[in-house]
Amino acid sequence: MYHSNILNVQKTRKLIDDIKIAVETEIIDLYDGNSRVLAQEIMVMIDVPPFNRSAMDGYAVIANDVSTASESNPKYLKVIDEVGAGSISNHHLKFGEAIQIATGAQMPSGADAIIMEEDVESSKGKIKVVSPVSYNNDVALLGEDLKKGEVILSEGQILGPHHLSVIASAGYKEIAVYKKPQIGVIITGNELVEPSIDIKPGMIINSNKYALNGVIKDSKAVSYIEQCQDNREKLRDSVTEAVKKYDAVITTGGTAISKGDLIVGIIEELGEVPVHGVSMKPGKPFGFGIINETPVFMLSGYPVAVAVQYDMFVRNFILKLQNINKEINMITAIAGENVRSSPDKYNVIRADFKEDDGVVYPIRTKAGINKSVLMSNCYIIVEEGVGKIKKGEECSILKYSSLKVC
Repeated sequence: MYHSNILNVQKTRKLIDDIKIAVETEIIDLYDGNSRVLAQEIMVMIDVPPFNRSAMDGYAVIANDVSTASESNPKYLKVIDEVGAGSISNHHLKFGEAIQIATGAQMPSGADAIIMEEDVESSKGKIKVVSPVSYNNDVALLGEDLKKGEVILSEGQILGPHHLSVIASAGYKEIAVYKKPQIGVIITGNELVEPSIDIKPGMIINSNKYALNGVIKDSKAVSYIEQCQDNREKLRDSVTEAVKKYDAVITTGGTAISKGDLIVGIIEELGEVPVHGVSMKPGKPFGFGIINETPVFMLSGYPVAVAVQYDMFVRNFILKLQNINKEINMITAIAGENVRSSPDKYNVIRADFKEDDGVVYPIRTKAGINKSVLMSNCYIIVEEGVGKIKKGEECSILKYSSLKVC
């Protein structure tokens, strides 16, 4: 059934935000942690480095032993040993001695400074030192990078490659992360076919399949996409199975009130539909339902409307399933041209923002032109009741880049 009481965008968002979400965690190998959301704090378990070590290839010496070295008063030291990374020297260094050492190798007992290889002359088991070095020169000290017991990352951190490197250094092989949401996608439409240059009359390429797979992955979730014909029994079976298996379900197509549009009625039969119709342009036929506590987002069939509906209502919900709470952050720009909008709707207008100038230009295409996404880098957002924005006036924009998470 079609709901005549169309909601505004704010009420729709609040209704979706108020849905109780159970976030789940899992233990994974650190190797698989890139782009995952940390579900624990990381407390350093070992000092890093775990010993004083050489920061350069050179010679381990006693700083006081070469404190008076100069070109006119060189100091000669006997090289008594050589130590590489991963090895240790069993010698205790004394005055008049040096130990050749590689970068990363543990400092020998008694040594307290490093002289770089290129700063000495080596001959017949001795080195000639012509300049002094300071105490701990080119020595990486125990715990100077990471100190055992310090907290370096908090729960909720989205992990990148360099986070993983630090976590590994802190002594972790496994970590707790929030589970990736499993999102079922049911794309409806008898007219949809796979990409081809040989398309039968009346058919159209299923581009939503590729867009939704991409934006769901951008939201750090996993998509499971199927296409279903406009057949009530088959569609009902698909929805029934999907809400059992997935954390949320997205459908496309069939949200209007025309003959053959089935999805809203099926969701109502199986659960409830608190939202069907939002005062937004584009994307008015957006629907939201709940079946046995599983949320169902009903999106339009047109790719442009699908993109807007996803950005306005779905993306942040999927992020919240991973304990990522991201605000929709808009900034102010100057309209480079007149911006036409419907005063009785929340208008989401594709636009090109010239960041250096602080000026934004609306993209002038028909509403359903999918390639407008290639011509734009933001939305101009015009709230209900505002209407036309004149050239030179301030307007609110939402950059596409601000929608993504790291």
